[in-house]
Amino acid sequence: VTLPRDTRVPGGIAILDLGASDESPGAVYYGEYRAPVVRTAGGWKAVVGIPLATEPGKQTVRVATPQTGDKDREIAFTVAPKAYATQSLTVEPRKADPLPEDLKRIDSESERTERALATYTETFAPTWRWTVPVPGERSDSYGKRRVFNGLPRKPHSGMDIAAPAGTPIRNPADGRIVEAGDFFFNGNTVFVDHGHGVSTMYCHLSRIDVRTGDAVKAGDV
Repeated sequence: VTLPRDTRVPGGIAILDLGASDESPGAVYYGEYRAPVVRTAGGWKAVVGIPLATEPGKQTVRVATPQTGDKDREIAFTVAPKAYATQSLTVEPRKADPLPEDLKRIDSESERTERALATYTETFAPTWRWTVPVPGERSDSYGKRRVFNGLPRKPHSGMDIAAPAGTPIRNPADGRIVEAGDFFFNGNTVFVDHGHGVSTMYCHLSRIDVRTGDAVKAGDV
């Protein structure tokens, strides 16, 4: 198994050693999210995504042991600081300073997003081998602090890929559609569950050709 690179910074990934026993070490939780656990030649590993908003310093995950009566244990790791660039953009005024009716919609969509990202499916697991969803030039926009019309907003948590409108977007690995629709900030958006807490998200689509619940294979549009 080729796992992602260990990059213990805000917006990065921590690969944590869980031991080399024959039995599964149990479920691993980082905050309220469950992290994937993978068996490798070097033993069991947890693949922990670190949110961009994480403050540098000590962090812990909780390991819920499968044996009844055993206490959960904690594993500590350290998040190092990382300086991301700041990007100032001029956007439609409502996107920078939403109206009251927009805020109600945004709150509802935030709940849908959280449900999609909190999905943990045990019946299938990610392959950790990903194809490129769209051909095109990739920007270094991930993690940039965004300023919309002079107002500071959340950092950019995705990767921008330049491609003409209507370019087919191909699913990078087997999975299941867990959410799809038109979102206030993201436009047409699709969330794909790849198993064991790993998801991908696609935004600003010209149209959506899948529906929630659809099974998708690697390469499907």
